[in-house]
Amino acid sequence: MQNAGLAALGLNWRYLAFEARPNDLLAAIHGAKAMGFIGLNLTVPHKLPALAMMDALDESARLWGAVNTVRFEARDEQGVWKPLPEFAETRDEIRSQGFNTDADALMRALREDLGLEPRGARILVLGAGGAGRTAALKLASEKPAELFLVNRTPAKAEAVAREIRELHPDSNVTLGFPAQGIDLLLNATSLGLRPDDPPPFDEKHFSLGRAGAVYDMVYRPAESALLKSARKSGCRTANGLGMLLHQGVKALELWTGRTAPVQIMRQALEKSVNGT
Repeated sequence: MQNAGLAALGLNWRYLAFEARPNDLLAAIHGAKAMGFIGLNLTVPHKLPALAMMDALDESARLWGAVNTVRFEARDEQGVWKPLPEFAETRDEIRSQGFNTDADALMRALREDLGLEPRGARILVLGAGGAGRTAALKLASEKPAELFLVNRTPAKAEAVAREIRELHPDSNVTLGFPAQGIDLLLNATSLGLRPDDPPPFDEKHFSLGRAGAVYDMVYRPAESALLKSARKSGCRTANGLGMLLHQGVKALELWTGRTAPVQIMRQALEKSVNGT
């Protein structure tokens, strides 16, 4: 996706994947900075620890409490921090700035892929880890009618609920499964990535037939066991491909300062994930 976007923009850059152990994350960020990288994407389990490792944080990272995109910057002659591509020569002083492009990407995916407007909706979020927390905080800011939080460790869900109540005192946040029907069930757990994964919840607690739509952040396989069951139950369904696309589009724009070629990136992503 990113390399297709870079090629379309005519940039002689490459987007590469590197594995970094949690204990080595800070060293990896410093190494990328020292080697003149333009920026980084971070995925689990690095998004939360990276908050404390950035030299500066964009409002998006501060607001949603996680970093998934890093941009390396240098000072211009007036002392203003700007992205590295704006400088023709190597700069001595470089800083890392952390961004979060996940939250807005999720909202765009829900609207585009499911035709769902979070405002006034009744929503169940499964998972209160990094992805679940960001999703719940962002959804709460959209003023849903009710927001239900479920997590394997209840204390984590309670912590997220407290955050939401502090930020949005008028929000209607409940721990546990809803007793009535809902507009959206969102799976923000990693369950479904592997074929032998158990379902993200037990249907004795909630029947999929009572959900108007189901969104699974898992995008590989293209149809998780959860989405397969939801489709059979008559729900509108979507996987995490749209969210992955739009968070990547925003990251590319942050690095390049240019409008990303969305359709070209979408086609590359669909070919990679779906083989189409």
